[in-house]
Amino acid sequence: MRKPYVILIGSASGIGKSTIASELAKILGIKHLIESDFIREIVRGVIGPEFAPALHKSSFDAYVTIRDKERYKTNAALINAGFQEHASFVIPAIEKVIKRAVDDFDDVVIEGVHLVPGFINIDQFQDDADIHFFVLNADEEIHKERFVKRAMKIKRGGKHLEYFKENRIINDYLAEQADEHGVPVIYNDEIDTTVKVMLTHIRQICKTIKLRHGVDSIKDETSTVLKYGGRMEDISYFIHGFTEPLRRKINVYDPKEAERFFASLERNKKRKEDLENIYELSNNVHSHRLCAPDEESLNKMIKELDEKGYLIKE
Repeated sequence: MRKPYVILIGSASGIGKSTIASELAKILGIKHLIESDFIREIVRGVIGPEFAPALHKSSFDAYVTIRDKERYKTNAALINAGFQEHASFVIPAIEKVIKRAVDDFDDVVIEGVHLVPGFINIDQFQDDADIHFFVLNADEEIHKERFVKRAMKIKRGGKHLEYFKENRIINDYLAEQADEHGVPVIYNDEIDTTVKVMLTHIRQICKTIKLRHGVDSIKDETSTVLKYGGRMEDISYFIHGFTEPLRRKINVYDPKEAERFFASLERNKKRKEDLENIYELSNNVHSHRLCAPDEESLNKMIKELDEKGYLIKE
């Protein structure tokens, strides 16, 4: 019997987490979809503003309640400190909601700005739940456009539009926290692509395949995998004379990060030469563990790699 799903989706305001959370819950058939803002309102009813002034502000302007502002060397540090204090009052209640869902064997999706990697103790649920934590990100221009639309939709445009800079600082902070704690950061450029990448992590539909191609074909191989919402895990090089392959941990699922890697490879000639030497020693043979959002996508991905002549059939 499988464990209940606990899916946590964090991001700054205006990135699109509510839309993604709703779509993901629908695909997975999860009926419990909870916004952390609702949980915050309950906590506000218990803890008054005289005891927790940061809680009774928004996540992006909680910094105004900090008394010793002068000890923060930058404006970003001050904004993040206010956000941390604001979120810290909500997180214990979020953990109680997760515990109740796990105890009742209910699947749940929780989304909100208060889901801060490193603040929520997800380890306590690992044995009893299939827990997945994501942080959504977006380039600044896309974020600004969505932020404006959201502010106008909820009819609080005047207040919210003044605080885009603060929300952008919180966005960067959440991405840094995610990187530090091993939480996937997913660029939410398109709904369909974002959901597919998340399903790739959640469903774990994977297969290890062996490939042969040179360094110049890495970009094409990677693009083929990412086109189907796939993910590349680990790489093993089969070097003549060694009984065990040379293994390296990788986790490639984001097109933007992949583009950055290829750009850095072209800039750093020494790095590219080192990679070419490994490929030469292995006769261009290596293996990957490929994961996909569903069986159909996995099969299409492998079929295309085969048609391009990369796949080694054993």
